[in-house]
Amino acid sequence: MITRTISKRITRKRLAAGVCGLLAAMAMALSLSPTPASAGEPTPGATPAAAPKVELTLDVSGSMRTRDIDGQSRMAAAKQAFNEVLDAVPKDVQLGIRTLGANYPGNDRQVGCTDTKLLYPVGPLDRTEAKTAVATLAPTGWTPIGPALQAAAKDLKGGDGQRRIVLITDGEDTCQPLDPCQVARDIAAQGIHLTVDTLGLLPDAKTRSQLSCIAEATGGTYTAVQHTNQLRDRVHQLVDRTAHRTATPVATQGAAQCATAPELKPGLYSDREKFAEHRWYRVDVKPGQELRASVSIGADRAVNNDYGVLLRASTLHGREIVRGDEAGDGRTDVISTGLRYAKPEVDSSDSATKDAAETVCLQVSNSFSAAPSVKTEPGLPVELAVDLVDGPHDASDVASFGLGRGWWLLGALVLAGLVGGLVWGWISRWRVTVWRTN
Repeated sequence: MITRTISKRITRKRLAAGVCGLLAAMAMALSLSPTPASAGEPTPGATPAAAPKVELTLDVSGSMRTRDIDGQSRMAAAKQAFNEVLDAVPKDVQLGIRTLGANYPGNDRQVGCTDTKLLYPVGPLDRTEAKTAVATLAPTGWTPIGPALQAAAKDLKGGDGQRRIVLITDGEDTCQPLDPCQVARDIAAQGIHLTVDTLGLLPDAKTRSQLSCIAEATGGTYTAVQHTNQLRDRVHQLVDRTAHRTATPVATQGAAQCATAPELKPGLYSDREKFAEHRWYRVDVKPGQELRASVSIGADRAVNNDYGVLLRASTLHGREIVRGDEAGDGRTDVISTGLRYAKPEVDSSDSATKDAAETVCLQVSNSFSAAPSVKTEPGLPVELAVDLVDGPHDASDVASFGLGRGWWLLGALVLAGLVGGLVWGWISRWRVTVWRTN
């Protein structure tokens, strides 16, 4: 009994020592990884951000009288949520409010489908004035979502800051054949980087489908709302999100061949590509540089399953250098791929030859297809990222493995796992020996 007690104590101590050793190894591994920069730290040399703009677009049609949100009407819930959101709008955000269906109570469809009004112009927010304007609203007429989106896009034109439309409605558009989803695609095709987020108040299936299509066409989000606090929190979240600056893609247009393709510098670019189309772009890569490129194509409308995207780098004479490709099966709305190409340094005394850049042709192709009833205009949204970095100098350079500084973290973690495994194996073997002895 005494021997077993002593053995158990020894086992516990050695187990504790092994665990401590493993934790110490992992801590050492983590300490070797680079410390990421804080998200809030400004980038050296960054230019001041342009003022972000948001337009809240509110449905004030007759159906907003319905009393089914927390014991009050949908209009009352929207007003309450708006008042609380207006109190919390960040000071650097320029905000406007547009209504649809707020003024014409009649039955003339032609007149009702033009009933959209800028209630509060986009600009620095006067909270009292904006609240007073919202307080005057009363459910009235039709639901012209398409015309309201067109007008809201014009309200937000100008500047290069973040721009967002927040559409709040309790029903689908009543002014067909102007399809709001097509309007959203047209807005996205303008290359003004305007996002439309949609919120449906107790939506039915048709409303949900339409609002989802509008949001997806512009890279926005759709949210179904059942309660006042959900509406308030979601609108506040979207307004607050707009206040945080993100990289804005530069609109470009690829060519049908490399010879006439636009020349791209390091940055983020957006384009539109038809189904099964090929588009070309050009990048100049100097000796000692590495080209890193990636492309994403979004399915912003109904497409057939089984599709793919190809990003291919080639010379001006058509010789393929490297390619990246990816396939999808309908489970995702965005498909992406990328490639890397390092141009070795030139050993020459002639500075002109040594610094001469090579023109690399980038081909973006897709294999999307859709039913004949699906519109092909505008094309599918394309986002292309291009970067030029210092290339690896030799095979021992960690950049050669595509891991960058993460190589050190990976190696340390592997070492920690090896040490931990050896310690645990030794403890297990020792425990078996003690058990056999006793």
